[in-house]
Amino acid sequence: MAFDMIKAFLTGGIICAVGQILIDFTKLTPARILTGFAVSGVILSALGIYGYIVDFGGAGATVPLTGFGHLLAQGMKKAVTKDGFIGIFTGGLTASAGGITAALLSGLAASVFFRQRDKES
Repeated sequence: MAFDMIKAFLTGGIICAVGQILIDFTKLTPARILTGFAVSGVILSALGIYGYIVDFGGAGATVPLTGFGHLLAQGMKKAVTKDGFIGIFTGGLTASAGGITAALLSGLAASVFFRQRDKES
């Protein structure tokens, strides 16, 4: 179990290091970097590479944004196999519904328990 945690830490750390390098040495905006991570997860998944990264790194590969792209691609692939053309539109959302729901409910809980206020200069 400890070795699995080390592999997850290293995998996630490498992904984060790539993001930090992009921030430090390019003029890309954070939004473009995040979009690039999601798209690269889709591309690596389509090429069959990201599955090996997930097998090695576990949560270190599935939690970052590249893992979200991989999840979308895998959900779409499964839905296209099952439902045909309509699976292109439904697969990604169906596969990621649990994570999206958790994010929405966390945001709702935060809005209930914390007050909104203006940022003070």
